Amino acid sequence: LPGLLLGATITGAAGLLTMLAIRSTTRLRDDVAMGFVLSVFFGLGVAVLGMVQKIPGANAAGLESFIYGKTASMVFQDAVLIGVVALVVSLMALLFKKEFTLICFDDGYASAQGWPVVLLDVAMLALVTCVTVIGLQAVGLILIIAFLIIPATAARFWTNRLDFMLLFAALIGALSGWLGASFSGIFSDMPAGAIIVIVAASIFLISMFFGTARGVIPRWRDQARLKRRVGRQHLLRAAYELAERQTDPVKNVPVSRQAMLAHRSWSPRQFRKILARARGEDHIEASSADTIHLSESGFGEAVRVTRNHRLWELYLIRHADIAPSHVDRDADMVEHILGAELVRKLEAELGDEGTHPRSPHAV
Repeated sequence: LPGLLLGATITGAAGLLTMLAIRSTTRLRDDVAMGFVLSVFFGLGVAVLGMVQKIPGANAAGLESFIYGKTASMVFQDAVLIGVVALVVSLMALLFKKEFTLICFDDGYASAQGWPVVLLDVAMLALVTCVTVIGLQAVGLILIIAFLIIPATAARFWTNRLDFMLLFAALIGALSGWLGASFSGIFSDMPAGAIIVIVAASIFLISMFFGTARGVIPRWRDQARLKRRVGRQHLLRAAYELAERQTDPVKNVPVSRQAMLAHRSWSPRQFRKILARARGEDHIEASSADTIHLSESGFGEAVRVTRNHRLWELYLIRHADIAPSHVDRDADMVEHILGAELVRKLEAELGDEGTHPRSPHAV
């Protein structure tokens, strides 16, 4: 095994240098360069394997396991060698974590700061090559590529912090290996490498749908929640602005349903849904076929929402040079995510004008 791993390392280094040459001399993207190198070198490997098997007296038994993987053929010495290499790779990755993070996120900035970007890139890809080589015996050449990508991608759905992402990726990889090897041991006719990757893919699917940071279902839930909040705030602001037309100073008076519909251009169905949610949150005190009357808490919330909207409008007019006739739409895109701290900064920036702001445009 050591001799085979040495040969795989040399070949991997050749592939690494080829990919770096493609990146530096052409305008091809990294994924295109990687796909080209992987496909060409895999084809060369299969061709060489076929040639070796036809040579009289050649010892070619077991070479197929490096393509498809054969965990059951590993002996204790193989496991020790793989463990030592994995430990060295892990320590190197931790030692150069800051530098690797920098070139992954912004290699242009790293180069401007004087970091040896090419050298760091070579070092990082060399570690990837080492991981690929030591994984050949376990899952094979084809599946090790999937096993390199899946744990990190699955971890991305659970967190936005790099440290946690690295930890989650390691845990997902370890869990996939343990479960896959266990299933392969229970069902002896199932290849361990394929089962390990299938388990990892299953964890990936679970992460894709249920991951707390970028999962499909949590993001759909957050978008639906934001849509409901936007609809409620638009309803309250429309009620306030219509009341502002009727009274000065503004008082909590009933407003017309038809005027509300015309004010926000809602469809009747949308308006009924938003109104029902506002009533369920006790923002509506009473409503009839023609009018809507906000509750005390609803009117207080309407005052707050309208004030935040106008604070942001005034800020955009003063500092972003947006015309008053166009500022309403730009403010509408941001007002629903204004935090208390930002509101206080806007008040301090605008001074007395931010205490009880009037609309800078016709409402």
